[in-house]
Amino acid sequence: MDKLKILVVDDESRMRKLVRDFLEREGFSVLEAGDGMEALDIFYSQKDIALIILDVMMPRMDGWETCREIRKESQVPIIMLTARGEERDELQGFDLGVDEYISKPFSPKILVARVAAILRRTNALASEKVMEAGGIRMDKAAHMVTIDGEQVDLSFKEFELLAYFMENQGIALSREKILNNVWNYDYFGDARTIDTHVKKLRNKLGDKGEYIRTIWGMGYKFEVEA
Repeated sequence: MDKLKILVVDDESRMRKLVRDFLEREGFSVLEAGDGMEALDIFYSQKDIALIILDVMMPRMDGWETCREIRKESQVPIIMLTARGEERDELQGFDLGVDEYISKPFSPKILVARVAAILRRTNALASEKVMEAGGIRMDKAAHMVTIDGEQVDLSFKEFELLAYFMENQGIALSREKILNNVWNYDYFGDARTIDTHVKKLRNKLGDKGEYIRTIWGMGYKFEVEA
């Protein structure tokens, strides 16, 4: 089986080497770029990149702009790295369709664990069945969602969140349970991450967004009216 390709984008060569060494140790194939322009060249020439690790602060083209350009073409999972831990940066990342957000300095082992978690869940999607509920149709193998026949573009994490809701229709889900199952690791952030993703998911689902009901003080429940 071919190794999964990961693109590491950071203007610090020492940081790229650190991340590369840990990823290669786990059996991944790693490509490197020193800025956003170089990253886009590699991304467009390599059609089978499984995941991108993208630094925010870079010369020529920063991580935000690079992410915007990639999202015009692909929903490939993106992990954003930043030296700044400000909440507005994190929210901006999620608005752009970033799947994970890690502040520097970070543990390379934690980064690798998050990469592995995303890729495990990506690969697992292919074996699941098609789900339908209230006009929403989810084809996990094709990674596609349609609403009343119209395709809806969801980020990787929004797709997984909707899948988890649809798999647990009518069940009240705490934020902690959602984190544990959708993010699939011991998350070090807080519940606002979930709330941000739910808000974006509701907006993309339009009227169907009402199926995701807020349970105050606890979490959410996906319920289709009879």
